[in-house]
Amino acid sequence: MPSRKKTTMFASAFCACVCSFVLICVTLATPHWMSSQIGFSGTNSSVTVSLTYGLFSGTCEQFVAAGLQVAETTFQVADNLHKTPAQSTITTIIVMLVLSLLSSLLSSGFTCTNAVSNPYQTFLGPTGVYTWNSLCGIFTLIAMILFPVNIEGNGLSVELAQGCFSLLQTNTKSEHTYGYSYWIMLLIIFLNIASIIIIYFYDHARYSKKKEQERPIENAPKDVILF
Repeated sequence: MPSRKKTTMFASAFCACVCSFVLICVTLATPHWMSSQIGFSGTNSSVTVSLTYGLFSGTCEQFVAAGLQVAETTFQVADNLHKTPAQSTITTIIVMLVLSLLSSLLSSGFTCTNAVSNPYQTFLGPTGVYTWNSLCGIFTLIAMILFPVNIEGNGLSVELAQGCFSLLQTNTKSEHTYGYSYWIMLLIIFLNIASIIIIYFYDHARYSKKKEQERPIENAPKDVILF
């Protein structure tokens, strides 16, 4: 049976991994990645489109200069992009988060197994936990970087606004506010780092104890060496 210390530390890492898994699900499911105000100039008036969207769906509404508001509509992100670079980047972000989800699931399984069993000397031990948590954090970080690149480089919000209202013409201004669905990814990265740190402290303490037990006999106190 594992020691109480080992069970406690791996159980703590398991909780962090499970929280990471749940938060990735929330990030994928919620449509609050971005809120944008996109201004367009038309022939006779200016128009502002307000967008709130995630990776799969969102809502948009249109305001004209006179104060007239068009009813809020729901849209699918993929339908509004029509195979543009912005859509390819969105697909890449989804793939990164799915890989992150799988890595988090595997890390949860490894930490749970180690919490209730004796130490492993193979990839199923701390090495496996380090690997899967690192991969989860890296995939999440890539997704976190790609989304702003898609906003600023590929004009994601502008494309979505034009997809909602096809008569819009020249874009004049854009204001963006990142939502909680995006910032949750930062917490996911911190949770993966926390899991690695917890297991590192356990592994380092176990290694130090093992080395202490393997001290050569010449380092033992002289009064113990009796013949």
